[in-house]
Amino acid sequence: MPADNLLATALRAFQRASDDGDTGKIFATTTSLLINLNNPLNLSLLTSHFLTARAIWESPDGLSTCLRVMSIYNTAAIHIRKNEVDNANAPTGVLPVGSGLRSDDWTRAIVKGADSKSNRWLHVLVLAGILMGMEGDDRRSLSRGLRSTLEQAVVTAANLALEDQIQTGVLGRGAVVLALVFTFPIISNSAKSLLNGNVLVPAVVEAMLGEEGLQQGDYISSITRDITTTGPKQDIIWNVNSISVARLQMLESRPLSQNLGPLALLASFAVQHATDYNSILQAHEQLLGFTAGLLNRWSLCPLSSVDLFAETKLLTEETRRGPLPMLWELLKKTMYAVIATLQPIVGRSLLDPHIRNDRIAPVVATKTLHILRNLSFISTRQGAGAFQMYAFTYLTSLDIITRYPDACVTFLQETSPPLPQTGNDVPSPSIQALTLFYLNTAEHLTLSLPTPACETLIITPATAYLSPTSWLTSPANNPPSSLTLELFEASHSCVLSALSCPQHGSLAAMIVPFYIDCLLTSFPSRISPRQFRLAFSTVMQIVSPPFPVSATHPELAETLLEMLRFRSAEGASTAPLLPLNGQTGPNNNNDEAISEQAALVLALVDALPSVPLPALEEWLTRAAEAMNAIADPTLRKIVRSCFWDVLVNGQMDVERSAIGVAWWGTHGGREMVALGYPRPAAAVDGFVMSGALTQRVEEEGQAKEMSRL
Repeated sequence: MPADNLLATALRAFQRASDDGDTGKIFATTTSLLINLNNPLNLSLLTSHFLTARAIWESPDGLSTCLRVMSIYNTAAIHIRKNEVDNANAPTGVLPVGSGLRSDDWTRAIVKGADSKSNRWLHVLVLAGILMGMEGDDRRSLSRGLRSTLEQAVVTAANLALEDQIQTGVLGRGAVVLALVFTFPIISNSAKSLLNGNVLVPAVVEAMLGEEGLQQGDYISSITRDITTTGPKQDIIWNVNSISVARLQMLESRPLSQNLGPLALLASFAVQHATDYNSILQAHEQLLGFTAGLLNRWSLCPLSSVDLFAETKLLTEETRRGPLPMLWELLKKTMYAVIATLQPIVGRSLLDPHIRNDRIAPVVATKTLHILRNLSFISTRQGAGAFQMYAFTYLTSLDIITRYPDACVTFLQETSPPLPQTGNDVPSPSIQALTLFYLNTAEHLTLSLPTPACETLIITPATAYLSPTSWLTSPANNPPSSLTLELFEASHSCVLSALSCPQHGSLAAMIVPFYIDCLLTSFPSRISPRQFRLAFSTVMQIVSPPFPVSATHPELAETLLEMLRFRSAEGASTAPLLPLNGQTGPNNNNDEAISEQAALVLALVDALPSVPLPALEEWLTRAAEAMNAIADPTLRKIVRSCFWDVLVNGQMDVERSAIGVAWWGTHGGREMVALGYPRPAAAVDGFVMSGALTQRVEEEGQAKEMSRL
């Protein structure tokens, strides 16, 4: 059919009632006409009628229709440029391929068709499609001036559409965001700077969280309705043919869901360039509401009760191989998108005078921590939260909130987890994730809390998890859950953090004995040698000068050392330690498997720089004796290397170093450490002048003389 007749047919089809069967044909016909029409006026006419076509816009399929519109103009632009190059290289006399129009002329004709008869947001789709087809993938099809004009036209149309909230509507705002997502990498920085961040921020967040995006997390509720349990083990069945799986697949196929990464980058740009801080705070509030709803829906879902390590037992193979990986992939992408949007908001709370003030800054920091807490069931799964944007957002929020003690207390009170139960009542993985986030956060807030609040909100829950009666040591938690080890480590860190604060010195004398007992009980089954050594050396610093507890309880430091020495000498295993649950490498920081006995002696050596001065020489000798009691020469060599490092590499202060030098040179230290000799007799019999004969030596000499006689 000639192009002119086909054009007339297409224009008539545009005005018919919408029909799914005819829509595909209309798109195909329009694409063909855009490529082959050689009259610029007809191209303008086609575009003008296409953007007002009843058959397309009476009941569009959401952003999928908008994506198809961009696609046909993108495809047509690519063909126009290709035909232009082919015609330029064709021999003389050969008929031109396609319309024969140059790329610049074709582009101008299409742009003229985006007239006042259609909405601005529809213009954005057309302009974006042309720009992608002509200049995407490093194609340089347009003249420099026309490309700049086209980029500015995309930005101007987007601004005008977003500013007209009523005429544009939800679909129109989503279409503008979709167009900007695809064209953002192509648009120059000068054109990007013209985008109105004040209207773009709410539009991007609405598109990300709305029906065309993450649907406010409502897909989790449909999963809950479709899950059934069966069998004595209460196996969870999630049928791959259920409605929720189909909805999940449809959600994954949506244009915005497929491009959450670029969408988050656009959101970050909008936040950085918005001048109205109220739009930023409103977006922040929307993210908080979204994540709170997501956590609530997930907590009600049966899948939230299945630990990562128990999935093979409680989930059917069909579920584990089918919809479950797809669900977790979507949840991870959701977390990345939220964090990418959150990061510039937190960044502006450091720089923007409207946000960084004492009235708003703690509120922003608190809400950010709440958002991260709501996402903890995702971020704690297989280290999903270990990326730079998450670390910046989390640590910056902590830095801000620590300047406001009242905000710290309020946040901990609002997020305080239930105290661990005794017996076989193991909380769900989502509760464990929330508890782990609480403990990890509380560790950073101890310096900002008054002592009563520190005891109530940090010491009490942390010591409850370290207690031998906690569910963490219950037979029901065997094999241990995926977060058991991390909860132990976080609890230890909380206690050490609280004890390290000088203003909480009154708690130290009360807590240290209990904590050391828990530490010795937990090692080596629940904490690694590296963590044990770090914890013990930290406690030794706390109970030694200049900390206040050393003045009120001067005997505490040596008592702890004696407990450690006795444990290493009596009952400590000499067999190599196995990796803890969740670790894949050797159970120490030297990439070598060490025994329980060697780890205890290493902890004793690590504590030497904190031993009170009057007792240092004695404990240098006892540490050397404990080292020589290690039978394995390889492990003994490791301890000897650590001992030498403590003595010579500046870990001791000046006074302790002087004592160490004297001990090494004249009190038998060299012989004990380097040569493995036992304690010198002089050290056993008492202090004597250098060169004097001890009673034991005199008795031995007299015995030899008597034997000669």
